[in-house]
Amino acid sequence: MPNNPIRVTCAIIIRNNKTLAVQRSQKMKLPLKWEFPGGKIELGETEEKCILREIKEELDLEIDLVSRLTPSQFQYPNLSIELIPFIAQFKSGDINLAEHKRHLWLKKEELIDLDWAEADLPILKEYLTV
Repeated sequence: MPNNPIRVTCAIIIRNNKTLAVQRSQKMKLPLKWEFPGGKIELGETEEKCILREIKEELDLEIDLVSRLTPSQFQYPNLSIELIPFIAQFKSGDINLAEHKRHLWLKKEELIDLDWAEADLPILKEYLTV
């Protein structure tokens, strides 16, 4: 694995005992795979500031961070990422998908039925045990 993985945050957003999953659009890398929303940490940005900004930009939602799960290192064929997950509580907003094709609010046990991006799988597995 390359020494400098791209650091990416993601949010496991909970609202009314359901969890948000978003589907990547056909134009994105890993088209139509499901993931927890988030994005790359910018220079000088904290993990927490990054995920709050990304969720606002990608989904137009406000969230409250609850806890941080174990980061997942993943090597795709042409890039290495470190995915840093946060459990978050939905605060306000109506979902407006800036990049993704679809979104679903699912019960925890329903999440496993989706076709997830590989880097999200260890995070999903941990989330299902907390």
